[in-house]
Amino acid sequence: MWPYQHTFKGQVVPQVPHIYKGIAPPLVHHPHHYAIGHYYPKGPCPTKPNPTVATRPAVYLPIVPPTQHRTTAPTAPPTLPPTSTTSATPAVTTTLAPVESTTPEPVSTQSGFTTTISPVKTESPESQCTRRLLDLVFIIDSSRSIRISDFEKVKTFLALMVDTLAVGSDATRVAVVNYASTVKIEFLLKDHFNKPDMKKAISRIEPLAAGTMTGMAIKTAVNEAFTEESGARPHSRNIAKVAIIVTDGRPQDHVEQISAAARADGIEIYAVGVDRADMASLKQMASLPLEDHVFYVETYGVIEKLTSKFRETLCGLDPCATGNDCEHICVNNIDSYYCKCRTGYILNADRKTCSQKQVRGEVVVDPCKCEARLAFQKQTQVVLQQLTTTLADFARRIWRLEEALGRA
Repeated sequence: MWPYQHTFKGQVVPQVPHIYKGIAPPLVHHPHHYAIGHYYPKGPCPTKPNPTVATRPAVYLPIVPPTQHRTTAPTAPPTLPPTSTTSATPAVTTTLAPVESTTPEPVSTQSGFTTTISPVKTESPESQCTRRLLDLVFIIDSSRSIRISDFEKVKTFLALMVDTLAVGSDATRVAVVNYASTVKIEFLLKDHFNKPDMKKAISRIEPLAAGTMTGMAIKTAVNEAFTEESGARPHSRNIAKVAIIVTDGRPQDHVEQISAAARADGIEIYAVGVDRADMASLKQMASLPLEDHVFYVETYGVIEKLTSKFRETLCGLDPCATGNDCEHICVNNIDSYYCKCRTGYILNADRKTCSQKQVRGEVVVDPCKCEARLAFQKQTQVVLQQLTTTLADFARRIWRLEEALGRA
């Protein structure tokens, strides 16, 4: 490995869009809903002496305070099976897990200015990269300069990247090319179409040690990994072909012409430099614009923090993440978005804010009881009228009897 003395100065902190503006708390019962009852006659009633009443009580819908959120379901962080790595040093067995961090980590763009990458966030299946299909090949450096523990972090980065993609035969296909002084294709685009098998294959990758033949690795990827025989889709389908190169050193062969030929063949190249990586070589390999295709991290300990950056770059911008005015829920719609309201609310005319919806509970009353009540009322009226007539007749008779007694 040749010596490297490149230094970086300056600091730029970009505006990172917030994907979530809050997550709604669990639904709770609200005391201010009310029900308005209505009668619904259902036609003639069967004859029965004692009609019964079948009712359904009004139900209050749960209401929560208006807080914007995007529907997500947390997923378990990606892990790789225990991996045994054998090399010139004693055998080391490690169990990989994502590095937890609560503070931004330093990352540099191709210009050399330090920026920051937020800690990796778990993504739900709904938020996976489904808007753009890829034939994606990772080209990873496993030369002698990379310690075994650092190489395991590279594998963790690959596993995290797989988790952000919609992997499948009709979705994104992934291959891995491992290189040092020799090149080894770990698996092809046609080999694995589900995440568990792909991550197991990643966990079995071992470093090759020795030199850094980056140019030879790129050429091998073009000639053997990006072919239709190896699982790449034909150019006529317009599926993007993407190569992500991860290296920590200076190439020991020529990369400029080989990379130019790969780009001319329609392959989009991203170059990730770690630690002592040569920035000039990264620029020679990467596609244009360089500010979107060249990345630098100071250590392998923070390389997985690039996952969110790559997801944004590979999948395209998230309209909801770039800013929205939705009061409750923002829903992506191709290159735009629309707003929705939570249960119990309706969207206002401005198509952004929500208002509480009045809940009209149905009170179902047996119409037979109504008719029976009417019949009883009519019968009572008839009886009362008969009693009134009888009492009036009785009063007249008494009056006549008193007159007769008075004359006598």
